Amino acid sequence: MFDLPDDEILPLSKEHVFWTWSAQAKVNPIPVKRAKGVYFWDVDDKRYLDFNSMTMCVNIGHGDERVIEAMVAQARLLPYTAPGMTNKVRALASRLVAEISPGGQLTKVLFTLGGADANENAIKLARGYTGRYKILARYRSYHGATAGAMAATGDPRRVAWEPMLMPGIVHFLDPYRYRSTFHRANPNISDEDFTRDYLNHLEEIIQYEGPETIAALLMESVTGTNGVIIPPDGYMQGARAICDKYGIVMIADEVMSGFGRTGKWFAVEHWNVVPDIMTMAKGLTSAYAPLGAVAMKPEIAAHFDEAAYKSGLTYTSHPISLAAAIANINVMRQDKIVEHAAAMGPVLKRMLTDLGEAHPSVGEVRSIGLFGIVELVKDRRTKEPMAPWNGSSPEMAALKKYCFDHGLYLDVHWHTALIIPPLIISEEQLAEGFKVLDGALEITDKAVK
Repeated sequence: MFDLPDDEILPLSKEHVFWTWSAQAKVNPIPVKRAKGVYFWDVDDKRYLDFNSMTMCVNIGHGDERVIEAMVAQARLLPYTAPGMTNKVRALASRLVAEISPGGQLTKVLFTLGGADANENAIKLARGYTGRYKILARYRSYHGATAGAMAATGDPRRVAWEPMLMPGIVHFLDPYRYRSTFHRANPNISDEDFTRDYLNHLEEIIQYEGPETIAALLMESVTGTNGVIIPPDGYMQGARAICDKYGIVMIADEVMSGFGRTGKWFAVEHWNVVPDIMTMAKGLTSAYAPLGAVAMKPEIAAHFDEAAYKSGLTYTSHPISLAAAIANINVMRQDKIVEHAAAMGPVLKRMLTDLGEAHPSVGEVRSIGLFGIVELVKDRRTKEPMAPWNGSSPEMAALKKYCFDHGLYLDVHWHTALIIPPLIISEEQLAEGFKVLDGALEITDKAVK
């Protein structure tokens, strides 16, 4: 189809591609040729087990022909319509997203191109609806690389671009029990008191900032790359109550945690919470085509019934992407992929626990559904991380290299290793990946004090 020998892909890419999140001279990408199920192959036919769903997005696995054929059929019928028009896939995709939203209550849907612009539009909607301007977001968060979403991001990816980012963001602390700022002297505090302390912290920040100035609370329902931090029971419910108390819009960022990743359609459902606005992308199409979405309660949409919503995108509701979303959601329903992820959750948790018990460099493991992480330390007593904040280390680099060399593709972030495979993965395939990870952890074990 394309006239380029396999052995020229890498050198040609290095010559012309400008790489994101990378120092250009240090890039050495895997030249991928094909992918199927939970595996992909490079140009030398080396097989990799995909433990990261590429970019935490290929939820239904690679190469599902049902989605591919739906995209092809749509491309032949109607590849594009203008934003002010509608068509069959726009109508059907909107209804599908509304149907699967928490409680079926987020009945209006704005389609974007990805997670970052979904979060940008969610912020605009909240500000327009409330007439307020401040947005609360957590420090261990990532919401996207555009100016507004990056401003809301709490992690160091934001710092590189300051101060030329969107103003009006206020950050607060995450309920991160393993490294709780509030409980270093009392790590055995009860779950109830731990939750209450972090909700008190949130409400105190609101008081300091002035509730009348705060438009929205924007949170990843389960923190993604910054630690797979799973909120304790009562936290999301408490945050919902605080938002209601002060008239603050609750925005759930489900870009990474949505579409079955945690064993529910959306992670907020674990706590029976319905946000006012919910953003999504990644698993919305399982990355077969770029697409994001903002689902909202009807009262928020109704605010713009007479006053125009002054924002938009040339490729909003792109028909080929919407065809992919419809087919993707139907595949998830037909194959009971969300239910499979829920059933595999205890399997992943057991494997992570066994791994932690076998390796002294494992400080803690956390998981919910097929969303897991291994946190690596040099000293379990002091919790000294295996790599510094916002940095790497020889041990973490060697762990990643060992995994890649042995055909396991996973993401290493600072001192953690993320376990985020396609949701179709079997217990045997999980065990295959954990066997490699078990060998890799012998490297970090040698650094334990």
